[in-house]
Amino acid sequence: MTAYKDIYFDTPDQLRLYARDYDRGGKQGTPVLCLAGLTRNARDFELLAERLSPWRRVIVAEQRGRGRSAYDPKPENYHPGTYAGDMLALLDHLEIRKIAIIGTSLGGLMAMLIAAAWPDRVAGILLNDVGPEVDEAGIATIKTYIDRKPDVKSWDDAINDLRSLFGSAFPDYDRAAWEHFARSVFRENAAGVPVLDYDPKIALNVKNGESAAPDLWPVFDSLPPIPIAVIRGALSNILPEKTLAEMKRRRPDLVSAELPRIGHAPRLDERESLALIGRFLALVDQQTTGQSQK
Repeated sequence: MTAYKDIYFDTPDQLRLYARDYDRGGKQGTPVLCLAGLTRNARDFELLAERLSPWRRVIVAEQRGRGRSAYDPKPENYHPGTYAGDMLALLDHLEIRKIAIIGTSLGGLMAMLIAAAWPDRVAGILLNDVGPEVDEAGIATIKTYIDRKPDVKSWDDAINDLRSLFGSAFPDYDRAAWEHFARSVFRENAAGVPVLDYDPKIALNVKNGESAAPDLWPVFDSLPPIPIAVIRGALSNILPEKTLAEMKRRRPDLVSAELPRIGHAPRLDERESLALIGRFLALVDQQTTGQSQK
């Protein structure tokens, strides 16, 4: 497992948040910030960080209320706009001026918000199975499980729980893949029992319809002229084909890949994902190098 440094930093409202810093020093290439989905954490990006960190610095953030980041006493702050501001505080804490962002689901929404609000800080964005418009069927599915209390007493139970929920999205997952999924979503409590690794109060805004499916087409249209890439799972109920097609119409330079027999969301170690990520980062480095030489 690639070594990383534990990073803790304070948000503008004085909440203590956590990130992993895969920084071996002396590497070339634009640094990468990885942003996870709604209920997820830094463990989602372990496999990708392993791949990328020999050549570039990789920062993997955990949003407030997830993983080792503090839970927010004001649940109304569990909102994409708040998370975007938190990530700017992280970049300032690490003294990183410009970054490429790889965002899964909610992380992709955040990537668009950050790039539109602070265009001088973002060198490119890769959206993993999400776009400016989120399919209502996917939102309905999220609402069915985000505030659940699964009857889990062992890791086998955790694996079976996730397989029952997401089996149709990942029909080719084997036992090892399901276990990796489970250990990314659950953590062991003091009694050694797997529990969901997020604040259940993040469900409140989603259930109330306040943060689940914002219309980000105006944000997408305002994105700066940076490389944009999209990965779509062919079985996705979050990013419809028609939304990706419209994204390409509005941004003809957008690059994309579709993964067969995978739903929401690809875990980014797939052959097609890695190929697109490599292409995306090459475009980012090329543009960033060209700007630095001007």
